[in-house]
Order: sequence, then C-alpha cells, then structure tokens
Amino acid sequence: MRSLAGVGTVAAISLMAAAMANMTYTPARGAPSPETISEGRALYQKYCAACHGVNLEGQPNWKNPLPSGTLPAPPHDASGHTWHHPTSLLFKITKKGASEVVGGGYKSDMAGFERILSDDQISAILEFIKSTWPERERNYHEEMNRRELERAK
Repeated sequence: MRSLAGVGTVAAISLMAAAMANMTYTPARGAPSPETISEGRALYQKYCAACHGVNLEGQPNWKNPLPSGTLPAPPHDASGHTWHHPTSLLFKITKKGASEVVGGGYKSDMAGFERILSDDQISAILEFIKSTWPERERNYHEEMNRRELERAK
C-alpha cells in the first residue's frame, strides 16, 4: 500500500478531488433545521470528536505525516481544508472511508461509517460542521456545491 510518507497534503487533496468523478450524493434543499444541526452535533461528538476534536480543531500537526505514513485527523473548523471540498466528497469520505474514496493504495486512518451511520446521520454531521464555519467559508462552500451541481446537469 502506498502511504503518505513523502506525499504532501496538496497531493493527497488532489487524489481526493480526482475521486469525485464517481460521486452520487444529492444535497438536501434549503437550510438545515435546528433539529438536524443538533442531531449532527451529538453524532459528531459521539463518532468524530475523538479524532477531529471536540471543537473541530483536528489533531496537532495535521499536515505532517505520522510515522505510519498517514496524516493526523484534520480540523473541520475554518482553519482546516474541509470547506474546500464539496459536500459530495465529504459525504463519500465519511461513508466509505478516505482510502476507498481516494483509491490507488492511499493509506488513511479515516474509516468509513457506512455500517454505523445512516446517510441522514452522515448528512446531519456535515450540516453541523458547516454550521460552525464563518460566513466567508460557508459562502465559498455553497458556491462550490452549486457549481458541482451545474456541471452534473
């Protein structure tokens, strides 16, 4: 298996972006309800916070490979790169795991939650994460999602 040792964060992100060609995620229409955000927050704390941080801060030195060759869990707040990726990619990584989405022997500690969380629960987690971003990052992300939907037509 290929690890991230010697592979920069930009290269890893490029591999993930290349995997987007097979996305099937369909976004919900309209703003998420307060109940969805609340559910997402609770699910995030239960399933994601141990690696990505209680406050979405990620693990220390998240851009530098660990001795295993994998990258530490990135932050999901505005300081990270989560908002640089369309929701479809974030959904698929959460559902299937980063190694399966990227392919090509990419090695990651991010396991998929397909057998643990429903699609609606994964979506609620992502809506919670997005709800924490400042307006600039939310607007950027929404525009990226809009462009992706336009390309899919």
